[in-house]
Amino acid sequence: MTTAKDLFIIAMDPKHSVGQGDLSLALAGAELIDLIGAGAVAVDADRIVPGESPAPDDRFVGEAAAGLTRQAPFERIDDWLWRRGRDLSAAYQAALEESGELRPRRGGRLSFGSERVEPADTPARRRATERRQEREPVLAALASAVGIDDERSDDGTTGLDDEAVTTVVAAVHDAVMELEAVRQRRTIENAAFANIWRGP
Repeated sequence: MTTAKDLFIIAMDPKHSVGQGDLSLALAGAELIDLIGAGAVAVDADRIVPGESPAPDDRFVGEAAAGLTRQAPFERIDDWLWRRGRDLSAAYQAALEESGELRPRRGGRLSFGSERVEPADTPARRRATERRQEREPVLAALASAVGIDDERSDDGTTGLDDEAVTTVVAAVHDAVMELEAVRQRRTIENAAFANIWRGP
């Protein structure tokens, strides 16, 4: 199990409503944190420096490691989050559906036909739930970034004791806030456009 997979399972809980874009950014951050923990990367200021250790034995984290920029100047963390995070939550969902770890949610379909899913009762779900209940700092911080446990008022880095991990979590929070700003700007622009066509 990886931090990203645990985060995805938690986010699929029917009690939460997490945007795909927000979750994709946080999943990319979670993968990077697992690479840091394995010694496969280090963080130098705001850049990701590949290390000598192999990536954890996980398909997605392995893909993340394979996509690292290995020549200086190394990639900035925020650039990594946007690049690696593109459609990442959809990729996790497809993989977990294929492995039987996600199932159709009881209660039917959405009005436009898209099927809702929820985590199946598996050891992976129980482990993710246990980590959340124990408020494991990294998982709690990433969950906070996507609006789970939103009673936290800080930037999600309280309780983290690793400087590199703290840097990544702060970057995830910044990226999610930037994405929300883009959404709000588009909403305002669309409303203004609609008013032009509606006329006086």
